[in-house]
Amino acid sequence: MCGIAGYLGETQNPSYCLMEMAKAINHRGPDNQDFWSDDKIGLAHARLSIIDLSAAGNQPMHSPSRNHVMIFNGEIYNHKHIRSQLDLISKRNWQGHSDTETLLTAIEEWGLEKTLIKTKGMFAIALWDKKAKKLSLACDRIGEKPLYYGWVKEQFVFASELKSIKKFQGFNNEIDRNSLALFLRLNSIPAPYSIYKNIYKLEPGQIIEINSASMELKKHNFWSLEDIYKKKNFDKFIGSPLDAVNQLESVLSEAVASQMQSDVPLGAFLSGGIDSSTIVALMQSHAKSKINTFTIGFNSKEFDEAKHASLVAKHLGTNHYDRYVTERDALDVIPSLPNIYDEPFADSSQIPTYLVSKFAKQKVTVALSGDAGDELFGGYNRYIFSEKALNTILKAPDSLKKLISKIIFSVSEEKWNSILSSFFSKHFNNIGHKLHKTANILPSRSVRDLHFKLISQIQSPSDWLKNITEYKTVLSDDIERFEGLNSIESMMAYDLISYLPTDILTKVDRAAMAVSLETRVPFLDPDVIAFSASLPIELKIRNGVSKWALREVLYKYVPKDLIERPKMGFGVPLAEWLRGPLQDWAESLLDEKRLHQEGFFNVEFVRNKWLEHLSGRRNWSYQLWNVLMFQAWLENN
Repeated sequence: MCGIAGYLGETQNPSYCLMEMAKAINHRGPDNQDFWSDDKIGLAHARLSIIDLSAAGNQPMHSPSRNHVMIFNGEIYNHKHIRSQLDLISKRNWQGHSDTETLLTAIEEWGLEKTLIKTKGMFAIALWDKKAKKLSLACDRIGEKPLYYGWVKEQFVFASELKSIKKFQGFNNEIDRNSLALFLRLNSIPAPYSIYKNIYKLEPGQIIEINSASMELKKHNFWSLEDIYKKKNFDKFIGSPLDAVNQLESVLSEAVASQMQSDVPLGAFLSGGIDSSTIVALMQSHAKSKINTFTIGFNSKEFDEAKHASLVAKHLGTNHYDRYVTERDALDVIPSLPNIYDEPFADSSQIPTYLVSKFAKQKVTVALSGDAGDELFGGYNRYIFSEKALNTILKAPDSLKKLISKIIFSVSEEKWNSILSSFFSKHFNNIGHKLHKTANILPSRSVRDLHFKLISQIQSPSDWLKNITEYKTVLSDDIERFEGLNSIESMMAYDLISYLPTDILTKVDRAAMAVSLETRVPFLDPDVIAFSASLPIELKIRNGVSKWALREVLYKYVPKDLIERPKMGFGVPLAEWLRGPLQDWAESLLDEKRLHQEGFFNVEFVRNKWLEHLSGRRNWSYQLWNVLMFQAWLENN
């Protein structure tokens, strides 16, 4: 795990420029920083040593022929297998045992695209071909590792984080208001966009190439989820439910084992939920000694998972560490968020994610997580709706839907919680928030429209912002990428290529790398993704039970009664904080004069939402958090 940066073009004092770009992302790679430059090309690398801790693993790295130079962020979990394939072709004089050397040698043998297809891993790569004078950038299949690229005046630049690009001489790119609109809607800015004009994010599974002579940019994909689902028509799982459980256990166990390779201490995040508990159970089954597991707890019962995690850890026999954090601990993180996330990011679970990463880093350098289990195996509440329920919403008269929405919104979330919590507490947390979310989606006219509303924090960014034309995303464009899937399967597929990389993976990568902790996601092994695509929806959501096949795997290792409980988000009491300890901070960022001077927001609209939230009549905490995270980022930048 590392940070990479570089440029193609003209720059004064290349050495200084590259060192400054590397220093800006030192937290991603504190163990070694180095750079290489030649005519019009510069590559910089900040290394977090995980595999082969010796200097033989340092970067930028030259290929055996010296024709290629590469910088690489990530891990290739099957690199030993790739080495053995390369040795069968011809005996190699390996300099070390790093996956970087394996990857670069394979690229020289097979070419970039064929090599990436063979890999199982997470990566962001920059490769310079000296003969062809061509720079190639590549991103892993789902977008675990970030890579920004674009133009600073006439020069092409790229880096793992924006703070590195901003060190390139002459950077003065304007804020992109249309990207800001996407941020307000989605909590974060999806690829290919960024908060700055002319700076973009590499998309999952994408390769871009740029020739130094023409500076023309070409893009193509070496992998796409659409292709996996097209292949599903030929490889659909046809075994029994028991066969499905056994095969899932096998493919996931293999993925976990491959991701436990490390020359530094390794552990796992454990919430006590289905996904993280399954990963930890499989890790412990492969380990020769107790693995390290980590969780944080809160004193608020609504947000505390620590006691559940502790029970699971005790049953599995892990070396478990938990830490209860105070409200002050959480609040103290907030001033650091604009620097940690580098561009506006507003999923409030960023706070506990950073805290658990910081806690884990005290003991380990690598942590496995249970991310992506929801998207692959049907874990989100929105998937539990049957097709019949979806069709009922879509076919109901607009007038009736508007009336029901109006009635729901007439009662505050807090009041709904008070009225209904005793009836629904066994099935749902925060029933008021879920009712208001339902009221938002009732006007939907299609499954895609309904899904887009479900993941939209702010339904109409143009109400909040001045002078914007919102960019289209994979959910809002007119192209149907997953024809042949039913509505639930389609939602899951779109979440896998949009919500997961844009929100979840971004949240974890930036939080963990801020403390120099590498995170790995076994659920994103390509064989696990392909197996999930092959499973019929009835084996993911069975008789109203989410993640059925995955639960059955877990129950082989952990008693059912330790797992079964309402789904709990990794959140914080945001609404209460904004009316309490964060009120002064928020008021300063939402000051009327300040908003007018900055010129991004419709001031009266934002102020009304703020005052309405403070009064307790409505809970606008999540929407306001988006505004506040942009304001804090703007102040920091």
